Amino acid sequence: MSGWKGRTVLALLLAVAVAATAPAAPRRAPVVVAGVVAHVRDGDTIVVGRTPVRLFGISAPERDHPLGRAATRFMRRLALGKAAVCRGDGSRSHDRVVAICRIDGRDLGEAVVAAGLARDCPRYSGGRYRAVEARTGPIVEDYELPGYCRPRGRRTAQLEGSSRLP
Repeated sequence: MSGWKGRTVLALLLAVAVAATAPAAPRRAPVVVAGVVAHVRDGDTIVVGRTPVRLFGISAPERDHPLGRAATRFMRRLALGKAAVCRGDGSRSHDRVVAICRIDGRDLGEAVVAAGLARDCPRYSGGRYRAVEARTGPIVEDYELPGYCRPRGRRTAQLEGSSRLP
C-alpha cells in the first residue's frame, strides 16, 4: 500500500503500539480509616476521628427533608462516640473518603437502609443494599432516588464478594 492509505494504516499501527505501551492509569490505593465517630453530619456521612467519611452505596435524605432529620438522629444513636473501621478503595466525594464503615462488625450503610431511612444507590453500590431496601418499604415512596444514584448504561460497581470495596 502506498499513498494516503498506507500512511493511514501506518498511523493507526503506530497509535495502537503507543497505546499498548503507555503506562496504565494509577490505581487508587485502598484506604482504612479507623477511630471514634466524632461527628455525624447526616444519615450517610460521619466523621471518624478527623476524617469525613461518605458511606458507600447509599443515599440518605438531606437534613432539611423530614426523613433526613430522622436519618441523622438514627446515625447519631448508632455511631456517635463509638469505634468504627471504614474501608474504601481510595474514592472521594467532595471532602469525604467513600467507604464501607462498620461498628462491632455491623455495616452502617446496611443499618440505615434497613431502618427505612436511606436508599440503595445502585449506580455506585451495584445493588449491594437492594434486598435490604426491598424489605423496608416507606422510604421508597417518601424519598425519590437522586439522579446521581441511578445506573447509567453500565454497572459501575459489583455486588459484595466481587466489589471493589471490602
